[in-house]
Amino acid sequence: MTRLFRLLALLPLTWMQAMGAGLGWLVWALSSSYRSQFHRQVQAAGLTWGQVKGAIPATGMMLAELPWVWARAPGQSVLSRVQWTGLSYFESAMQAGRGVILLSPHLGCWEMGGQALAEKLGPQHGDLLALYRPPRKLWLQEVVGLSRQRTYFKTASASLRGVRALVKHLRAGGFTAILPDQVPPEGQGLWAPFFGRPVYTMNLLPKLAQQTGAVVLLAWCERHAGGQFTFHVLPPCLQALNQPQTTPKQAALLMNQAIERMVLSRPDQYLWGYARDKQPRAGD
Repeated sequence: MTRLFRLLALLPLTWMQAMGAGLGWLVWALSSSYRSQFHRQVQAAGLTWGQVKGAIPATGMMLAELPWVWARAPGQSVLSRVQWTGLSYFESAMQAGRGVILLSPHLGCWEMGGQALAEKLGPQHGDLLALYRPPRKLWLQEVVGLSRQRTYFKTASASLRGVRALVKHLRAGGFTAILPDQVPPEGQGLWAPFFGRPVYTMNLLPKLAQQTGAVVLLAWCERHAGGQFTFHVLPPCLQALNQPQTTPKQAALLMNQAIERMVLSRPDQYLWGYARDKQPRAGD
């Protein structure tokens, strides 16, 4: 599988996106469970078919981009494909020496976003350190591992030891990026509303913010035609997360509300097929 990914990475990214768009519609046609999940979440968000239908080919594009994003040749830059907005918010936070936690949900191309962040900001601000839980399947471990071997992109295990390393990194003024709408293992979150439904929401983020004083910013990588992207850093709106008086329940509600606003800004690039309301897996 690793060899296949390396071969696919040689193809132009625009070709992969075009094939991915077709793949998205093919999966839509063949999977009734996917359609049901998609419709259920869209209905909860109160959106119309016209607002979200673009998310079907976008999901296929996201999958088809992965060989290029993960397995392209070492040293091949992504920066010629990425424009930036709102970087001043990040720079202001970093200048304060408090560290930055970037929250980037399942919107747009978050894998491209992580690598672009590391390459763009690493020379001045050091490594992006991200928590990483290897996939359970061996072949997928090898493939995903390709994407975690990039300059200025470092990982720490999603364990107590890794969290301690991340706390140390943030206290030293470093930065990280986290998927805030990923369902955590049992015991590592709490139930909070998201588009009117209870979803199991991670409590790691406010704990990190409160322990380190790091600034929490929302960010996402928007996909454009022609293999181009824009990475957006949004104005600060979650200052309460690093305040000690903010309870875990309040923090979860604030995070979910912020993610809702992001999703509603571009519902055609959200991963509606991701079961945000699923039961958490047993802790490990």
